[in-house]
Amino acid sequence: MRTNGPLALIFHAIFVVVMLAPIVVVCLVAFTPEGYLSLPTTSFSLRWFRTIANYPEFVHAFWVSLGLGALSSLVALLFGGNSGLVNKALASLGLISAPLPFMFTETGMVVALAHVLMPYMVLAVWAALQRLDPQIENAAVALGAGPFTVLRRIVLPQVMPGILSGAIIVFALAASAFATPAIIGGRRLKVAATLAYDEFLNTLNWPLGAAVAVLLLVALVLIVVGASRLVERRYAQVFG
Repeated sequence: MRTNGPLALIFHAIFVVVMLAPIVVVCLVAFTPEGYLSLPTTSFSLRWFRTIANYPEFVHAFWVSLGLGALSSLVALLFGGNSGLVNKALASLGLISAPLPFMFTETGMVVALAHVLMPYMVLAVWAALQRLDPQIENAAVALGAGPFTVLRRIVLPQVMPGILSGAIIVFALAASAFATPAIIGGRRLKVAATLAYDEFLNTLNWPLGAAVAVLLLVALVLIVVGASRLVERRYAQVFG
């Protein structure tokens, strides 16, 4: 596709409006001396940057963010290379004969999407766990039930609606994901989202790209609606 012409100008204009303009506005507001719902003015002040420097909790938040970034980078380095910690551990245990490739493979896409979408599952399960009555578990233990029995007969049935809800969210986001499959899968492996993108912007076959998007949307809606009905029935059975 050509990098000039009317279509390219439209894309550049959209990029400026959607991406650059908000960043410029935020930068201008940051140097505004007035507080709260203030819009950019001709005045210039470092008041709010001094405020950040003078509040320990603000400084601590920045250090926590930078620390999380550094630790995440280290973990990604250990686990994301073909000779990383996971591959070496599996090889030392004799479970694999050669390193498992992550780039340009479905395995790599699954690992990446699982890491990105894990918070949605954690939040859904956590919300379900908040509804558990600990007295029920204590009563089961008092009646002689072991930890595995308590988990299987009491905890899991009540947490299952949260697990199903989290699974629906993760499935919908993973099945429609674009950025992660495009980066990890590259040009070799295509998913529906990257296929629609290629048809719209590379081959310029907009009807075909639209057809791909519609089919993906319909499939996701049918699966999510069906799974939601299952979750509703499960909630009704467990919580009445």
